[in-house]
Amino acid sequence: MKVMTVYAHPADTITNCGGTLARHADAGDEVVALILTHGGRIHANRYAEEWRKDTPDAAIAGAGLDDIVAFKKGELQRAADIVGISRVVTLDRDDRDAALHDELVEAVAEHLAAERPDVLICDYPQNPVMAANTHTVATTTVLAALGRAGAYLRNLDGRPEYHVKQVYLTSLPVFPTDGLSLFGVRNDVFVDITPVVGRKVAAMDCFDSQGYSGLFARKLIESANGEAGRAAGVNFAEGFYRLYNETHALLPVTAAAMADDPLTRHISYSRVDLRAEYPIAD
Repeated sequence: MKVMTVYAHPADTITNCGGTLARHADAGDEVVALILTHGGRIHANRYAEEWRKDTPDAAIAGAGLDDIVAFKKGELQRAADIVGISRVVTLDRDDRDAALHDELVEAVAEHLAAERPDVLICDYPQNPVMAANTHTVATTTVLAALGRAGAYLRNLDGRPEYHVKQVYLTSLPVFPTDGLSLFGVRNDVFVDITPVVGRKVAAMDCFDSQGYSGLFARKLIESANGEAGRAAGVNFAEGFYRLYNETHALLPVTAAAMADDPLTRHISYSRVDLRAEYPIAD
């Protein structure tokens, strides 16, 4: 199986689904990450913080856009190697883009048609009028590109049509398992990332330029992936929302559901002390 992620910024793939990608890589699946922007202007902590020092490092404080982009690409590649991403593709758009651009839709469609992933992962789009939210713009671009890739014709475009099997959306702003109260809006798939959570920590530690390393990496995983884990009955999980419904020959029941014990799950999901097992390096 081939899994492909499409996100706005360099770190998004790791923070949103790095654990899931690690598990797929360990299972022998090919994992490809497509990053739409260079990320040079987003989360510029390393550079902004340097200016606040009494004697800032001139090389850091005076870094230009090309320097910042190159540094972030190095961080992304190191994180990708830890997680097991087979290939990283960066389109290097400016991260101030706040609207659909037809040429970008076409570029993403061409990458989708060339890669032909079975599964696609991207952000859950918020209200499209929130044009300042580049994650929503990125996913809107991806959905438009999926439609375009499905309309390719070999005799007209030199490539056959392509249809992804499933799209999994991350960052849905709810975790609850109760689908009735929210009229079905919930994470309907959780992936247990407990076996690879150390690799997600290590991968996030690579993004020092954004202030993601150290305490932030552990806090984010403890809070976001810990809460998803509580909902899923495991220590740490990543939650997803399926874009397409699924067809089965029989009603599906997962092995995790069959093995779940509601009386003891609060104990089993609390066994990992993230900060003790993965201490911050001096």
